Amino acid sequence: MSAIPPSLFVQVFLLSGLTAALLTPIAIALGKRLDLVAIPGGRRKHVGRVVRIGGLGLYPAFLVGALLPVWQNVPRQDALEITRLTGVLIGMGIVWLVGFLDDIYDLPSWGQALGLLVASGVAIAFKVFIEVFNSPIGNTQIRVDWYLMLPITLVWVAGMAGTMNVLDGLDGLAAGVTAIASAVLFLHMLRLGQHTVSLLPLALLATCLGFLPYNMQPARIFLGGGAYVLGFGLATLSIVSGAKVASALLVLSVPLLDVVWQVYSRWRRGQPIGLGDRGHLHFRLHDLGWPMRRVVWLYYVISCALGAVALLASSRLLKLGVLLVAALLIVALFFLLSRQKQSPR
Repeated sequence: MSAIPPSLFVQVFLLSGLTAALLTPIAIALGKRLDLVAIPGGRRKHVGRVVRIGGLGLYPAFLVGALLPVWQNVPRQDALEITRLTGVLIGMGIVWLVGFLDDIYDLPSWGQALGLLVASGVAIAFKVFIEVFNSPIGNTQIRVDWYLMLPITLVWVAGMAGTMNVLDGLDGLAAGVTAIASAVLFLHMLRLGQHTVSLLPLALLATCLGFLPYNMQPARIFLGGGAYVLGFGLATLSIVSGAKVASALLVLSVPLLDVVWQVYSRWRRGQPIGLGDRGHLHFRLHDLGWPMRRVVWLYYVISCALGAVALLASSRLLKLGVLLVAALLIVALFFLLSRQKQSPR
């Protein structure tokens, strides 16, 4: 049984969810007042002027839920939990601030990258890093030295943050997929008896659910820099519980592979890797005539299906096989779509 009262799970969920639900309308009003809005054009095909500072309420909502067990002096199962939580919260705070500044001043790509690098470095300094991998063959573990741990962790955190930013192209897509991934992490940790740590993805899940009613089509607010916050949160929370990176990788395999494919395609064409266009899978499906809600729900269904595999499959080798098959199918789809003429930016 859990060492913490079941009511605490309800309290964390309600506190983060209600905080996000209350702060998001304030962000909408502030965005309209300061004219911090996204105008249709470029890769965006939305209608009207939509507030773009959705991330403003996300970090505070997650923060209060994550700190509630600390305020209640809930006993921790691991002596380093508070240390890692500190790294996650400080790092996420940095990402939140950089994202908000980007929403206001449109920071250059190097500025955004520097912010992610600093935030990742803070997390690593507080013991949030990928050091041990579970081998898909047998029950052995693979431990890496610091010179591999550092770049692997940086690529994972920065890559996840960038992936969520790319996914924030259709109403409700990035926040909904983050909610699904958070639910999978929560259930996985809970099943393994990591009760206090499981409260963190629960808080992130509730934060997304509190934000989504304002972000679903037709969106009243976009994530903006908040997409980086969600990506950073998923990346670090998949680490703090003993490297649930494989589960997160499986659930998010479609958007992650999409980013990798686009980076390769742009490099091959001699274009800037950070180019903003409609080459990503969700944009291409929408440009082919799919209604936005159908594309978004397709991502939801795939994420849920892969999340179910992550939770229910007992064999690591089976999970690896599913991931490889999914990767082959996704790459084949990307290849077929890439042969079609891309809509102009």
